[in-house]
Amino acid sequence: MSAIPLTVSGVERLQKELHRLKTVERPEIINAIAEARAQGDLSENAEYDAARERQAFVEGRIQELEGTLSNAQVINPAELDAEGKAVFGATVEIEDLESGNRVSYQIVGDLEADIRENRISVSSPVARALIGKGEGDVVEVKAPAGVREYEILSISYV
Repeated sequence: MSAIPLTVSGVERLQKELHRLKTVERPEIINAIAEARAQGDLSENAEYDAARERQAFVEGRIQELEGTLSNAQVINPAELDAEGKAVFGATVEIEDLESGNRVSYQIVGDLEADIRENRISVSSPVARALIGKGEGDVVEVKAPAGVREYEILSISYV
């Protein structure tokens, strides 16, 4: 499996989730299965079936997280010598030249992307246009609605 680029905060979020699954969810499921078994006939026991399904989901997620973390390539943008350029992990404030709307995005790996939290995937059209550019540069982004132009207002490496 190839390296999976993650930010420091992304690794921390995944580690917290893994810890919660192992220390809270897993024991709760084991107790639920034990209680369902105590009720007798398992062939028509909905609680048992539900607990087993939840167990399968949680165990799968634990394996997925462990695999991701074992293949993680942790990139700390604060330690990079980016020379004022937009790079993986950087937070970039841009302005839409047509509408004047301003927004800040952190460029992160595919697994960390969450538009609600202004984290965009490094493979997204916007991030691909920003990578390697500096403050004051104007970038063109080919979006489904057409080509958009953005000016880079600031770049931070937090």
